[in-house]
Amino acid sequence: MFASPLLDAPLIAGPLPTTISVVGAFGAGYLLLRRDRAWWTRRLWVALAVGVGLAGLAELFVVVVRPFPDMLPLRMLTWIAVAGAGAALAWARRDEVRWRRVAALVALVAVIATCAVKANAFYGYRPTLATALGIPAHNEIDFATLTRTEPLVVAPPGVPLARIWHSPQGMPHTGRISHVDIPGRRSHFPSRAAWLYLPPAYLGTRRAQLPVLVLVPGQPGGPEDWLLAGKLADVVDTFAAAHDGLAPVVVIPDATGSPFGNPLCVDSRLGAAETYLADDVPEWVAAHLQVAPGPLAIGGFSFGGTCALQLAVRRPDVYPTFVDISGQSEPSLGDRAQTVGDAFGGDEAAFDRVDPLDELRHTRFPRSAGILAVGRDDPDFRPQDEQVTTALRAAGMAVALDEPPGGHSWSMASDELGRALPWIAARTGLLAPAAPGAS
Repeated sequence: MFASPLLDAPLIAGPLPTTISVVGAFGAGYLLLRRDRAWWTRRLWVALAVGVGLAGLAELFVVVVRPFPDMLPLRMLTWIAVAGAGAALAWARRDEVRWRRVAALVALVAVIATCAVKANAFYGYRPTLATALGIPAHNEIDFATLTRTEPLVVAPPGVPLARIWHSPQGMPHTGRISHVDIPGRRSHFPSRAAWLYLPPAYLGTRRAQLPVLVLVPGQPGGPEDWLLAGKLADVVDTFAAAHDGLAPVVVIPDATGSPFGNPLCVDSRLGAAETYLADDVPEWVAAHLQVAPGPLAIGGFSFGGTCALQLAVRRPDVYPTFVDISGQSEPSLGDRAQTVGDAFGGDEAAFDRVDPLDELRHTRFPRSAGILAVGRDDPDFRPQDEQVTTALRAAGMAVALDEPPGGHSWSMASDELGRALPWIAARTGLLAPAAPGAS
């Protein structure tokens, strides 16, 4: 995706993270190296105390401040502790000769880099060096350069678009991405810039009337996470290459307003996020994109998966097709009491009105369908998604539950989006109908 092979180097697995880990191990060895056994033993216990204390403070911060609803997993706490212990050992060498102090600083950088690589690999957050450095992709274009007046290829009612579509000469082989502002005209929601993925069939001299998939990222984070961590362009480009350039137009709006914001995808004291996603975003799509009219599809990962579920239940007229990847069973700021207090001023009834499980007990959804996906190694989200699947089926939805290998990571989310795209395309008129989860 990027010009330089080094910038393209994978950070999740491969030579680069392996090299960083080996250098980090040597750095840790140097920080521990000392001939004086008494000094080494004393400093080691201090370093361990600092590391454990730092990990404890990190967990306390998450518990008290609640920047996101989930606790830090043990593996993350371990790497935080290792980084803290390394810093303590490097500080212990501050009175040594200059070259030893410099060597200790280099060793500390190597240890911290290793911890960062391990944490990144756990979540699959930045798959390459270029994404970690925030270097723009070569496939980004200025949305203002596109017109809304290209000749449009429209399939007759009931006929899949793929059956009549023939790509025009000169159509690009891959899609393009662009960032746009989607204002909260009704909601007044303080959104950050959104991102678009436009498939090849949107970019030629003839334009296919494509459906739209709205994708919501996790929290903390922002819309760019689906492009960087979720490798969206690569995933949809692969699908488009197999279908003569056809794929959904993907809109990635900001659903949180800030990296650590959490308005729960509802209208509450925390902001009118539901109105933004269910009214403002579809209205912007209809006004600015040459796409298929009518309902949209929605998907998301983690917080975004919960959001996709909520909107599929709360606004089935707008989003009758959804993909919930590792979402929770209800919107949450960490626990029910805090969520109800912060978002609804303690009004339990107001929370119940936006709780998807409560809504599913009272409403039928015969025209809606979805895919839920959760890693089989995800102990926190898997039981919740299984509970939601049962409730959705009881409410009349056609729902499939996919449990691929893996945990709560962006790499799993990216893979799942690739598996779900054929079904989304069938539900939205690109391909012939298929069963939920079919590929």
